[in-house]
Amino acid sequence: MANDNGHNADQPLTIFMPSGRRSRVADGTTILDAARSMGVEIESICGGKLTCGKCKVKIENGQFQKHGITSSTTHISPESAEERALLDRMNSDPEHRLSCVACVSGDVLVTVPEESRAKKQVIRKSATDRAINVNPAVRQVYIEVDKPALGEHRGDWGRVQSALKEQWDMDVEEIDIHVLRKLQPILRKGKWTATATVWHEKELIAIDPGYVDSAYGLAVDIGSTTIAAYLCDLRTGEVVATESMMNPQVTYGEDLMSRVSYAMMNDDGLDKMHTAILDALNKVAARAAKQIGKRANSIVDAVFVGNTTMVHILMGVSPVELGGAPFALANRDAMDVKARDMGLKLNKSAYVHILPSEAGHVGADNVGVLVAEELDKQDDKVLIVDIGTNGEIALGNISTMFSASSPTGPAFEGAQIAYGMRAAPGAIERVRIDPETKEPKFKVIGEERFSDTWSEDSPSEQLAAGICGSGIIEVIAELFLAGIINGAGQFKRDTGSDRVRFGEKTGVYILATPDQTTTGEEILVTQDDVRAIQLGKAALYAGAKLLMNHAGTPTVDRVLLAGAFGSYIDPKYAMVLGLIPDCALDKVYAVGNAAGDGARIALLDKTKRPYAQELAHTIRYIETAVDPSFQDIFVSAIHIPNKTDPYPHLADILPKQTEETTADESAGRGGRRRKRRRSA
Repeated sequence: MANDNGHNADQPLTIFMPSGRRSRVADGTTILDAARSMGVEIESICGGKLTCGKCKVKIENGQFQKHGITSSTTHISPESAEERALLDRMNSDPEHRLSCVACVSGDVLVTVPEESRAKKQVIRKSATDRAINVNPAVRQVYIEVDKPALGEHRGDWGRVQSALKEQWDMDVEEIDIHVLRKLQPILRKGKWTATATVWHEKELIAIDPGYVDSAYGLAVDIGSTTIAAYLCDLRTGEVVATESMMNPQVTYGEDLMSRVSYAMMNDDGLDKMHTAILDALNKVAARAAKQIGKRANSIVDAVFVGNTTMVHILMGVSPVELGGAPFALANRDAMDVKARDMGLKLNKSAYVHILPSEAGHVGADNVGVLVAEELDKQDDKVLIVDIGTNGEIALGNISTMFSASSPTGPAFEGAQIAYGMRAAPGAIERVRIDPETKEPKFKVIGEERFSDTWSEDSPSEQLAAGICGSGIIEVIAELFLAGIINGAGQFKRDTGSDRVRFGEKTGVYILATPDQTTTGEEILVTQDDVRAIQLGKAALYAGAKLLMNHAGTPTVDRVLLAGAFGSYIDPKYAMVLGLIPDCALDKVYAVGNAAGDGARIALLDKTKRPYAQELAHTIRYIETAVDPSFQDIFVSAIHIPNKTDPYPHLADILPKQTEETTADESAGRGGRRRKRRRSA
């Protein structure tokens, strides 16, 4: 039996991560061919001749409840001796296979490693220029140490302590065991001069012979989808290198609850996710250090932020308690942990400072945002929205502060969208639809021109591969503004456009024609896509409105869009969609990766660490899941832009037929009620 996509429902289901693309393919199809049929681009130079090894993929083992499959390496054709020999020469993981020869025989979840992706993920989490007071927790000081003498019994460490006290007024009481082991040869090599690296003026964490003038720290934002790391010079505060990558945990679930579920359903689930994030953090640290000709062991301090689930998994603590009420945290407060104890390959004696959390589902990343934006020092009523798989919201000013989280889901990242993809070259990121002709034009990442200026022989790298988060936001808002969908998000049948096509029940919109795509197939916007975005935006709006109600304010003065996704959303479309409350458009703006900036501020200014702790305990967390008004607000917010709340700042933008649409829908519901009464 064929499904809606024309595929046999009995065929194996193949899912590619991190793109999230999925489809059923014929038994015996190579993974490489399956990927190409879905627009998932995998490197392949030799064309399947088993010489390049560029097309390696990882076959995941286990039950993946989120995807509804059990994946296994046994669901792939056995490897040949030739394939294994090539993989062994590449020192590949035992679960890696070459996609050009591995054939699908059952349901599989396939992870395409970063090095195998033909189109690399675009990670949009750059550091923002901010004025930061440079006062780090780790300082380097030059000291001249007394030489030992007969009858003088302090020991070399005692003499270093005396030098630190006399020359720098530091009462350093502790020395890391790794520093103690090499202390004596270093002092003698430096002829009793040394550079001491001191943490919080109480522990010696490194010592070098003579004079050294380089100390580096790492600030990291561990997002559900992406990891962003900023390597900073602790003397100047300068960001000397930036590195980022996909969070490999995406394989085990795109949203937080999926990862909690994976830890619950699989005995080794936590270990797998814990190992994956540690490997990723070690990679970004090494790459960042390499950019400046250093190694990761030159990093002597670090500050991490992330949501509560990410922090639990990072620490090797089961996140299961976060999966249900009362959403208990293992630890709410800030932590200082030796990097080596966490399995991180930084300086052996370095500490990692993890900012505190606010509540069960508002974590250190939101505290980082509060530190960066100093919400408690604002006169305006400011709403901060960090849009991701888990939306985190803060509202307040100098008088009071509130926070909440909303389970927006992964749709804004391009997941759970029929032709969705991550932000990578070829992803549609901007859309405009002519309200008269209903014809679209779009821009893809990597190409500055809109599609209406492309030539018929456009190169493949210019063509569309799918739709990323900002693109899906814009296309749904444009469909509404052009009168193609109504306020309920339903496709209209009377548009008079060939771009709108109906099946038995629902409609689709043809955004890109076959000659405009990398696969030679149409890229569609489906009714399910619209619904997924409606549910996500309604959850986010309901969280924001709930905070406004608790704060007793019907309006906000400013809306700050935080996070990578927020940086690429057009404020107009965010408001047309009803993603955020009404506000003057010029007062809605992106603030970049504020969570990462907060981590960087706490790295460079140690006084911000107790400030973060104070913010986490001062802000009032609102539990959306148990608030009695949340459901009503949510239902109204499903409508585009909103069923009950006005948007006066969009008066000149919203279509005039909005009121007619609402009336038609009411009439439709009334008709259905009358029909039910007649049936009764």
